[in-house]
Amino acid sequence: MSTRTWGARRPRRRRTTTGAAVTAAVAAAAVLLTGCGGDADKASVPEGWGTLETGSLSVGYPKGEGYAEQPAAERAKANAAVALKEEDGIRTGMVSVQLDFATGVHDAAGAAAAAGAGIGLNSTRKATDDVRLAGPEDAGEAREARRIDYDFTSDGQEDTPNRGTPMTGVLVAGVDSKGVPFVVRLNAVKDAVDAEDLDAFVGSISVK
Repeated sequence: MSTRTWGARRPRRRRTTTGAAVTAAVAAAAVLLTGCGGDADKASVPEGWGTLETGSLSVGYPKGEGYAEQPAAERAKANAAVALKEEDGIRTGMVSVQLDFATGVHDAAGAAAAAGAGIGLNSTRKATDDVRLAGPEDAGEAREARRIDYDFTSDGQEDTPNRGTPMTGVLVAGVDSKGVPFVVRLNAVKDAVDAEDLDAFVGSISVK
């Protein structure tokens, strides 16, 4: 699982509303804005989850499902934060954050292109979506990111599941408010996480 990981929810398709529906939507938006306490949107971290903190962002991970934060001394130098799920010595799930992982990247599209290139040849890209992450209002374009969902098979290396085991993953890539590119990933054995889990992971990301 050397290049694979879970992070804001898919943007809903735009729908046309009229009359009372528009009024209700405007009222709801006003409530959200007045109650945000300086945050344009607050990340939604599910109950029972932990949080990984880095200089560029924070992201939730399913602590209640057996994921545990990896000590800095044990994680790869490329990773700013990691949470692992291990079963009988095998890493069946991984959440990771990489910062400043590519050069010449200035926006979410560039960050996603660089991150997507590292998914691997044994992967199948399922979807690519623009997402808006949680974060303070002054984060500006740093809240704009790109999400890529994909499936792949394990290579059996570095204590990962047996070679050929079906896996699933999602990554979210962007550039923080200081111009540092980031990519957040969640990888897990396929069917161990569902679409709602992946959406919750993306929805738990908050940029700084």
